[in-house]
Parts: sequence; C-alpha cells; structure tokens
Amino acid sequence: MTEEYENMTVSELKELLREKGLPVSGTKKTLIERLSEESKVEDITDDVEDVVEDVVEDVVEETADDDFDEEYEDFDDSEWDDDESEFHVAKQKPELDQEMQEALQLRNLQSKSTPTFRRTEWFRYKRLSRSGWRRPKGMDNSQRKNLKYRGSRVRIGHGKISTARGLHPSGFREVLVYNTLDLENLNPASEAARIGATVGGRKREQIHLKADELGIRILNRRRNV
Repeated sequence: MTEEYENMTVSELKELLREKGLPVSGTKKTLIERLSEESKVEDITDDVEDVVEDVVEDVVEETADDDFDEEYEDFDDSEWDDDESEFHVAKQKPELDQEMQEALQLRNLQSKSTPTFRRTEWFRYKRLSRSGWRRPKGMDNSQRKNLKYRGSRVRIGHGKISTARGLHPSGFREVLVYNTLDLENLNPASEAARIGATVGGRKREQIHLKADELGIRILNRRRNV
C-alpha cells in the first residue's frame, strides 16, 4: 500500500486525506505515513467486526430455538384475555383538499430554513432562555444592530405561506374548549379541540368521552385520563 501511495502525486494524496477526514498539511512523506497508518487501523477494525459478527451469529443460532421453546412451552391460547390487551388507536386525520396539502408541505419546508428566534442575552440568563421572543431595544443593542454573532430578528420575510397559517402540524384548525358544550360546535373533519389549561381532571375526562363519541381529536390529550 505504501508503494502505491509513493506513485501518487501530492494532490491525489491530499484528496484521499480529505475523503477520510484527515489533515492535508505536511510534506509528501508525511502524507504517505498518515495514509498508511489510517489503512492499518481500517484493516484491524474490519477484522474485528468480522469476528464479532461470526460469534454473534453462532450464539443466536444456538440459543434462539431453545429459548423460544422454553418460554412458550406451557403457553395456552385459551388463557389469552382480549379485554386486557391494548391496541393502538389511530388518531383522526383532517379532510384536506389538494391545495391545503401542498400548502402544509410548503410550510414544513419553510420551517426547516427558519432560524430560531431568541431574545437578547438569552445565553446569559436562564430565565431569558425560557421566555419567548422580545423585540430588542436600546441604542447599543447588538441584536438590534443586526450583528452576525447575535440571534436573528423576527421579520416579515420569515413568514410562512398564508394558506396554512394558524393550522396545527396535523392539518387541523385548533379550537380551545373548556366543557363538553364547546365540542358540539366543532367540525370533526377540519377542527380539533385543545382543552384549556384551567380545566380540572374530572371535567377533562368528560370532554374526552364526549370527543370520542363525536369523533373529534383532542390535541393535548392525557394518557392517564
């Protein structure tokens, strides 16, 4: 392998080093030594991985059948209780037209390129890092001056497509509810309920039952209720 590297030019050696994520500085002799050491490490790693894979396969083949037979030898199908088994229930999906589906997809793409908006001095004080965006103020405020080492400011250009504005990521339009009567005015095909923070556990359970009856999705549903 060393002889092969010696026949290569410095540019070709540097290209190989870049592919492996190694430094490209030094003379040709240094570059060759660096590549040779990396090749030895890769060969050793491949040999170890092959040995480990062989050992794991042998152990799995020897123990898989025995463990399965021992675990389910005394199992009786008649003892299975369907009432105690828990099945995954699919969440309701909104009825969206083609235009709205494309708008949601476009909004997701726009969100990936949107910066994270942080208020001034968020990295210095914990209480500021937990709060939302605030407009920077002050004549000497670095964020107000748009200095690069400070966070981005909220601007009109960061807005998303207006067609999907205000929609939940699932595609529903959120409606805040506080009792079961609020659910009767919802359209299950396009609207989802979000229970208010001040609603207690007993009333929340009633809302859950009523929503299941009407086929309405609850966005902040609790498992223990």
